[in-house]
Amino acid sequence: MRAKAGLSNPYLQLLVTMVLWGSAFSSSKSVVRYVPPEVAAVLRFGGAALALLVAVRLFGDRGARVSARGGRRAAAAGVLGVFAYNGFFFWGLSQAPSLDAGILIPVMSPILTSAFLLLTGKERAGAARTTGLALGLVGALVFFAGAGSGAEAGSSRLWGDGLFLLSAVCWAGYTLLGSRVLAGADPLRATTYATCTGAVLLAVLAAPDMTKVHWSALPAGVWLNTVYLAVGAAALANLLYYRGVGAVGPANASLMMFTVPVVNTACSTLLLGESFGRLQATGAVVLLCGAALAVTQGRLPTRSTAPATPAERPQADTEMPRHGNTA
Repeated sequence: MRAKAGLSNPYLQLLVTMVLWGSAFSSSKSVVRYVPPEVAAVLRFGGAALALLVAVRLFGDRGARVSARGGRRAAAAGVLGVFAYNGFFFWGLSQAPSLDAGILIPVMSPILTSAFLLLTGKERAGAARTTGLALGLVGALVFFAGAGSGAEAGSSRLWGDGLFLLSAVCWAGYTLLGSRVLAGADPLRATTYATCTGAVLLAVLAAPDMTKVHWSALPAGVWLNTVYLAVGAAALANLLYYRGVGAVGPANASLMMFTVPVVNTACSTLLLGESFGRLQATGAVVLLCGAALAVTQGRLPTRSTAPATPAERPQADTEMPRHGNTA
């Protein structure tokens, strides 16, 4: 009974989600070492699409439906949040360490989202949020300066980090579209529509490189990583995230996102031997502090007793919902 109660704890579900998302960066890097980035993307999200279809069948609300208009919106979101996001992400992994991706994508996404909302007048620019955004911008500039200098840096790493930044832009846009996509729709089904659309487009993009891969020569570890990314970091993580955010609310859930860079840093350094230079590490710390201040506005959110409505539930993939994704 105690074990069952522990597994039903929403914060435990969110923590498991963050570990799955945080470890997905280094796991994806391991796959990119053996296959072209386009092929790695379609392996992960083709598998994720299949896993989500199974999840809808097993766990989805059988009475829930997505309207034709809602399906089109979800498909359009999939073009941005799955196809474009992962195209840039996996391309970036072929140029730069996964360590950089795990900092730039989940941390820059909420900063970009908040900046857009402020610039369009949809949110107010309080002193704490403005300071946080300014710190985030300074941290990002220092981080990029570190990527272009030092013994372990170079033009390739700087280019890869630029691609990660484009991934963050795509995810921020996907997040901003989330309320429209999820309005009146079952979130699991809407996410499945988006993932399937993105996976099909990724398959079209990867088709020319598919025949160049020596499939029989791929190590077993590549296939294990692919299954883990599809089933664990996509389908299972999304399911746990929806349950967790429904119990504690999106504000509390967004705070849990800041564990993703920590998990990613541990995985990338211990499993792949990647590292930061001093300048990049300094930029990463400033960036994290700025993002945390911008998201929380200097206040810890209170626990929500009412489940989040579909329009409030963040989008999730591998990456930062509502205030940003992970991998």
